Amino acid sequence: MPELLKDKFTSLNICVIGDLILDEYIIGKVTRVSPEAPIPVVDQQAREYKPGGAANVALNLINLGVNTYLAGVVGDDTHGLILKN
Repeated sequence: MPELLKDKFTSLNICVIGDLILDEYIIGKVTRVSPEAPIPVVDQQAREYKPGGAANVALNLINLGVNTYLAGVVGDDTHGLILKN
């Protein structure tokens, strides 16, 4: 990123307000089609979690060097804890 543009980003203060979503990606191989319905059956090999919604926007701003604040609601469940970390 050009330095002039980077300097403009680092001088910003932005508060992102919105839905904090946890995106879940299941990585695996499709080995067959389900006999009950015409849908693929995936043998899971890995699972990844990434911030989505407003959390994703805030993370992108942080990576651009913007001083970022995030406001939203997160549950006290497993997915909420993953998102907080």
